[in-house]
Amino acid sequence: MYLVKTPWLLKLMYPQLTWDLNKAGRCIYLTFDDGPIPIVTPFVLNILKQYDAKATFFCIGDNICKHPNVFEQVKADGHAIGNHTYNHLKGWETDDQTYLDNFLMADKLMDSNLFRPPYGRVKRSQAKLLKQAKPDLKLIMWNVLSADFDTDVQPEKCLDNVIKNTVAGDIVLFHDSLKAFDRLEYALPKAMEYWSNKGYKFKSIDF
Repeated sequence: MYLVKTPWLLKLMYPQLTWDLNKAGRCIYLTFDDGPIPIVTPFVLNILKQYDAKATFFCIGDNICKHPNVFEQVKADGHAIGNHTYNHLKGWETDDQTYLDNFLMADKLMDSNLFRPPYGRVKRSQAKLLKQAKPDLKLIMWNVLSADFDTDVQPEKCLDNVIKNTVAGDIVLFHDSLKAFDRLEYALPKAMEYWSNKGYKFKSIDF
């Protein structure tokens, strides 16, 4: 079960996590999890380039090792990079030391001060260990979920999820993964056209 729009109560319960950003400007913060992946990530990069958009890619360390050229292209295009662990670990089902070690393995490949826990699930004890290991680390969540990862969701629904729920300052979550590609390929270009026509700009997350 997942919620497209993050409830205010959840954000209140976890103020140490970043759910959205400055709402004063007319900006949307697009994020992409689980890459870099051939075909999918280059597709995203091409769409972003059409709108002079910058985004944030939360990368899996193992995928960086498998597809270094794709990773280098993300960086060359000027997008922000975030850590998404080395093996896409689910924090609630992983002991703290293993989780930290996996994070650090990925950190060696990207040295980013941005981190998004896979599945959005991280124990408080794990978050504390991560911050101790990297004091400037920011744990980035999201305010709008496209649900492109759900193979039971129609592409039209993914588009509906983001255009009906996104406002200025929101962090929007997509996935540059093979699993999500059918829905991402449909929803992303249409959403960006819609937002662009509404006067929104697209920025990467920068702390």
